[in-house]
Amino acid sequence: MYIEKNNILPLKNKKPILFDTYHDGSGLAKPVIIFCHGYKGFKDWGAWHLVAEAFANAGFFFLKFNFSHNGGTVDQPIDFPDLEAFAQNNFSKELEDLDRVLDYIFAEGQQQLPIDLDQIHLLAHSRGGGIALIKAEEDPRIQKVATWASVSDFRARFQEHTEAFQQWKNKGRTHIENARTKQQMPHDWQFYEDFLAHEERLTIKRAVTALNKPMLVIHGTEDTTVSEKEAQQLQLWNPKSTLHIIDGADHVFGASHPWHESQLPRDLELVIQKTVQFFR
Repeated sequence: MYIEKNNILPLKNKKPILFDTYHDGSGLAKPVIIFCHGYKGFKDWGAWHLVAEAFANAGFFFLKFNFSHNGGTVDQPIDFPDLEAFAQNNFSKELEDLDRVLDYIFAEGQQQLPIDLDQIHLLAHSRGGGIALIKAEEDPRIQKVATWASVSDFRARFQEHTEAFQQWKNKGRTHIENARTKQQMPHDWQFYEDFLAHEERLTIKRAVTALNKPMLVIHGTEDTTVSEKEAQQLQLWNPKSTLHIIDGADHVFGASHPWHESQLPRDLELVIQKTVQFFR
């Protein structure tokens, strides 16, 4: 297997994007899967490396990346050494990052990479699912999109009628504790302002309703982070989509961070099988 880790995608006056690529090492043109991580996520979380290897073994060119403002850095891509960058993240930046990755694939794919530019697919987890669905609807370069434990509504997550929301507005910054690292993760008020300024584009329902490409939705019944009802909502908005509910699966399909096992958890293995079938 051919693996390249921590490639840097630079852009003048922008934060760099760090990405990994996996494929079988042959020169044959392969379908591409671009993987988007979720909120408080990163490309090296948990078992994502085993996920990448599984798709590469199935004949795909797999690319996973860190959103530029996810809180990681080029030197420290795991966890969140750059909390000020995290504070400045927003949905528009994540869509722009995904666009940069797509541009890279198309620029390099003409000459350098063993890929089929007519088969570019998106795969995303959790909040990344919303980003991937919006991008799939608006970008003709993308053929198929699959989501794992995806959110269905960005606006609902702001909880605009709560006292905490008003305090955020008044102070200009709020914090959410990372249960694993115990870091206080900052969110600046610009995050909400950016959403309001681009709300039509950032409405997942609009994108999913208008999407005329193959779409796969996978969710677990024991997901306590994003309700199974959100998966059902996505499928309702796009009746042509395929919905798989994994009985007993949690938000990360049995994985955790760090993941020291050499095997995938059973639920995640099942999710990969269904996703490979879909992309094939």
